[in-house]
Amino acid sequence: MSNTEQRVPKPSWLKVRAPSGEKYLEIKNMLGELKLATVCQEAKCPNIAECWSGGTATFMLMGEVCTRGCRFCAVKTGNPRGKIDTEEPQKVGYAISQMKLDYVVITSVDRDDMPDQGADHFARTIQVIKQHNPHLIIEVLTPDFKGDLSLVKKIVDVKPDVFAQNIETVERLTKKVRDPRAGYQQTMNVLKGVKDMDPTRYTKSSIMLGLGETDEEVLQTLKDLRAVGCDVVTFGQYLQPTPRHLKVIEYVTPEKFKEWQTVAENMGFLYVASGPLVRSSYRAGEFFMKGVIEKQRAQITPTEIQI
Repeated sequence: MSNTEQRVPKPSWLKVRAPSGEKYLEIKNMLGELKLATVCQEAKCPNIAECWSGGTATFMLMGEVCTRGCRFCAVKTGNPRGKIDTEEPQKVGYAISQMKLDYVVITSVDRDDMPDQGADHFARTIQVIKQHNPHLIIEVLTPDFKGDLSLVKKIVDVKPDVFAQNIETVERLTKKVRDPRAGYQQTMNVLKGVKDMDPTRYTKSSIMLGLGETDEEVLQTLKDLRAVGCDVVTFGQYLQPTPRHLKVIEYVTPEKFKEWQTVAENMGFLYVASGPLVRSSYRAGEFFMKGVIEKQRAQITPTEIQI
């Protein structure tokens, strides 16, 4: 299907209420005052009301302008020219303390304009968060740092509990869907690199459906993820954020998402979240990983972790 063809009608299972509620507005106002960005807002996540009302948010570091231009993503693209808020780690730490979280997701835009692509800023943010709350479970969804594993190591060394790097789509569609500086094998190499550096870190990736992929291609992607030791995978429906982005080729049914969940579970993934509205950062997945990580911590230091 070309971008000029008629849009596929959106099915009923993808309709969600507009975000509202006291907790949602409270968090929105606080983040606005601190000038912090969240991927919940920038990527137009359909689950923002559910997550924010429950006191959960995914923080996006280093501003709201990404140096890459993936054709599926609603985050602004441009050249920040090296500008960065050096106080952001402290601001994020404060916001998290106000939200009273026990599991937080930290992500960022790509910053190819910076010498280290923002790796040090990312690592410092994790360190500040841990200083304020050493019991907090931290999941990171990082840039691929152009495949530079020395920069990936900066993140691994500060020991986030879960390290996510999204494959996004099948290999054949990667050049069409993602920025040219990204890559299917590059993402796989990052996931493998994390496990090679520290096998105790949980790794995670996400696949969008509805972009024209075949079942055989999705299955191969799952095989490739397992081959690099990926522990967790999520499946979600691609939704066109604006008219200038890629159009939806197919709205995948909830039943098909259930099938993919079963397939992935049978392949040995530790956890699988699969559904039309599932996104990489997904509350059910966070709750599951929280239980796994707390159990692991208790085995290492039985009296230390009391979340």
